[in-house]
Amino acid sequence: MRNTKNADQRRLEIIKKAEMLFRITNYDTTTISELTTCLNIAKGTFYHYFSSKGELLEAVVENIIDEELRKKKELLSMDRVKNLSAFEKLKIIIIEDTIASENDSILNSLHNPENAIMYTKLLGKYISKLAPLYASIFSQGCNEGIFKTDHPLECAEFIIAGCNYITNSGFHSWDN
Repeated sequence: MRNTKNADQRRLEIIKKAEMLFRITNYDTTTISELTTCLNIAKGTFYHYFSSKGELLEAVVENIIDEELRKKKELLSMDRVKNLSAFEKLKIIIIEDTIASENDSILNSLHNPENAIMYTKLLGKYISKLAPLYASIFSQGCNEGIFKTDHPLECAEFIIAGCNYITNSGFHSWDN
């Protein structure tokens, strides 16, 4: 009897395999044929789930963002963290952030001019998914009297966007 998976499971499996592949190969030079061979799927299967290699990259980055959010939520719920001050929580989720270091080769693919629209769209998703988490910490900080804002969500969005711009070498090659 053939083992069948539902469409969402199969799509996620392809995304996760592609993520591993893009960590070791250059996304820009990888062809659809190489992808389907490495992922052990037919071209028809690939095109059933993704209209292009770019759409697959977008799905991979969205998966990375979702995983980062999951990790941060898990970190904030840990006994060693959940009762800390807002400042300490903020420090921990920034220090223990691994999205860039673990996914450098994938995220660098977004810096190519032809991926500018995708990059902007994914940055928006990153901000909208993670900002509520940061906003909850800012709200806690306001209650503790260490932060002052009437708009913690907007503050979080602004800080995430600003930090991304400052630390992202794809925008500007900063010197030491």
